[in-house]
Amino acid sequence: MGLMVLFGIDGSDGSVGSRVSNPTRLQVIHRLPMPNLNDELHHSGWNACSSCFGDPTRTRNRLILPSLISSRIYVIDVGTEPRAPRIHKTVEPIDLYWKCGLANPHTSHCLASGQVMISCMGEPAGGGKGGFVLLDGETFEVVGNWEHPGEAAPFGYDFWYQPRHNVMISTEWGAPKALVHGFNPAHVKEGQRSCNSHNCAVSKRLMIKTRIQSEGSEVTGEMDQNHLEPRTHRTETVHHQNHQKVLMVLMFPQKGDWAAEKVIRVPSKKVEGWMLPEMPGLITDILISLDDRFLYFSNWLHGDIRQYDITDRRNPQLVGQVFLGGSIIRDGPVKVLEDPEKKEQPAPCIIKGKRVPGSPQMLQLSLDGQRLYVTTSLFSGWDKQFYPDMMREGSVMMRIDVDAERGGLSLNRDFLVDFGQEPDGPALAHELRYPGGDCTSDIWV
Repeated sequence: MGLMVLFGIDGSDGSVGSRVSNPTRLQVIHRLPMPNLNDELHHSGWNACSSCFGDPTRTRNRLILPSLISSRIYVIDVGTEPRAPRIHKTVEPIDLYWKCGLANPHTSHCLASGQVMISCMGEPAGGGKGGFVLLDGETFEVVGNWEHPGEAAPFGYDFWYQPRHNVMISTEWGAPKALVHGFNPAHVKEGQRSCNSHNCAVSKRLMIKTRIQSEGSEVTGEMDQNHLEPRTHRTETVHHQNHQKVLMVLMFPQKGDWAAEKVIRVPSKKVEGWMLPEMPGLITDILISLDDRFLYFSNWLHGDIRQYDITDRRNPQLVGQVFLGGSIIRDGPVKVLEDPEKKEQPAPCIIKGKRVPGSPQMLQLSLDGQRLYVTTSLFSGWDKQFYPDMMREGSVMMRIDVDAERGGLSLNRDFLVDFGQEPDGPALAHELRYPGGDCTSDIWV
């Protein structure tokens, strides 16, 4: 059963300077259970964001919750009673199947037109298909496809658009039927996983360029963009499946097109006691602070969160790092034989007497840049494969204190939300949202 949980954190909201005492800190305020099983609530988005700036009729009062497995989309009313959200509308899978030929919705963003656009990862039979569903911004009925007939990409995943440059960039992951049960290296050779990214002209809804990575040896991931810079750099993750490295790709406008540079590399570790002789990094979430100075990402297999000063976009500097579990903890079954970065394996993460199962995954930064919140569940099939203890104990939410002036990360050992203690049994918490908007959901115009 899917579950949306509302609880108090450290301030009344995520705004700059919001460090007031909160009487509901770490307490559940409201639970909203979903009425169906096997939905796999994954990412979420708002019905309105900064792209609607200047339109007084638009308010951020609906949260869009796509279900990655069932293909159902829930529209949650968070405006009528902010402390008691409720289901406003359910878009059934058949509407996506029949009207769009799509399934497995992943990322949702509002458009300046008032519509909501959702990227999809597959077609109804479970194969790969990277198209986009449009919802009416008032009724939330399925309008149809964003892309023109025949323009769907082979696979889908994340996307972001930028009105300043009339560009949208989307990434690929793989066929849903190949992902649902976990990672299988053979799927790369079978062509069921991919690494390409696509540039589209927003105004024409037209794919204009596909950037291909190393003949299927990589898988692209999450995306983010700068908030303030008119030039709007974009950053995406690329996961090499040849187990040599994980890298960050900087994309920037150049002579009417978009160029790409590899700017951050996370080397693999030679190991024994794992499924492969080398353990690659796996960057599963990424965000950029509102002042565009720091980039953060979670490295889900190795178990760390990193903070880079990206003042010089082509030369990011690592200024903060913290390990919060992962697959290479020193008392675990994996022995690291060779590590280009660390001399010893990290200690297990223990907060308030609880050993944290799993590894850092989704990130959300407070708007003042001083508190970084993290959850540990990636995708149930992958959680079960890599971190089976989390399936029994539930995931957690943690807080990282950030030095927003000089850089630096430190775990706050007084903060822990244990989703293993939910009344209906352990839960796998994935994405976080602030009620008033956050660093990762707005399209900036």
